[in-house]
Amino acid sequence: MEHQEDSKKRKIKEESDLHDAPMEGYEAPVPLRLSRDDLKRLLEPLSKEQLVALLTDAGSQYSAVADDIREVASKDPAHRKLFVRGLAWETTSQDLRDAFEQFGEIEEGAVIIDKATGKSRGFGFITFKHMDSAQRALKEPSKTIDGRITVCNLASVGTSGSGGTNDQAQRKLYIGGLSYETSNETLLNIFSKYGEIEEGAVAYDKNTNKSRGFAFVTYKTVEAARNAIDDPNKTIEGRHVIVKLAAEGQKEKAPQVSAPSQGPQAQPGYNVVNPNIPAYARPPPPGTILGFSPHTAVPAYSAAYAGIATMASQYTPQYAGAQYGIPAPQPGQNGTGGYYAPN
Repeated sequence: MEHQEDSKKRKIKEESDLHDAPMEGYEAPVPLRLSRDDLKRLLEPLSKEQLVALLTDAGSQYSAVADDIREVASKDPAHRKLFVRGLAWETTSQDLRDAFEQFGEIEEGAVIIDKATGKSRGFGFITFKHMDSAQRALKEPSKTIDGRITVCNLASVGTSGSGGTNDQAQRKLYIGGLSYETSNETLLNIFSKYGEIEEGAVAYDKNTNKSRGFAFVTYKTVEAARNAIDDPNKTIEGRHVIVKLAAEGQKEKAPQVSAPSQGPQAQPGYNVVNPNIPAYARPPPPGTILGFSPHTAVPAYSAAYAGIATMASQYTPQYAGAQYGIPAPQPGQNGTGGYYAPN
């Protein structure tokens, strides 16, 4: 049995080798050389993802392709323009350019100034002439300028944060209760022992350029931020300071939304009904008869009053005598038979 199985295996292998072997006199076709138009027709139906994958593979294998990709990308300012935030109020445009010129030739650089006050808004932009210079600057996004740790990122990414990491709320700390004399250098020296700092500075008043007594520090890792919070020793230059997540401080400052008012509020003790005090009856409007609505009472009774008034005007002693046999009163008598009191 084993001999038969070995024979079958040898036969299958021989047939496979025979099938794979090139035919005698057969030559494999030479691939056609594609023109630019041919390549364009092949590439046009491809999706963006497919094109990116092709260029990535080609660039990684052929340096000439990589150089072409770099040259085209460098023409777009989106790959060369950086946003720099966390600048000191006194930092000038020249200071900003001086801090970044070590990475390459600068095409443009400026601190953004508030038009109304003429003072710095605390951020600026740097545009390099070559993309490679911007990439070198981004390798270390945190830079110390005029004693403050600043952060830079591609302006095309956005101006709201560094790298857009979701854990920034867990890395940014609020430090309150600082002495007005505490400098950025002192602050950074103390908090750098917990971990590498991405950004940090004492908050200064824009108008007076004096410390506001608090600061913000953003670490590169969540672990470093937790170490700073957990350390019980929080005394800086003789003052006990508060250290907590900056997001918690923002929640505490958020305005409390009160429930909508349901009308005027009574003073305590004045909104209780006393059952011993009778209800106050509202007086009827003028022109009404008690117990009846002014819309029905006056018309209904005005006719009756008119009849009574008519009868009263007709009732005379002569009418009474003729009607009931009562003699007419004599001079000095009233209608009841008595006499008037003398004047």
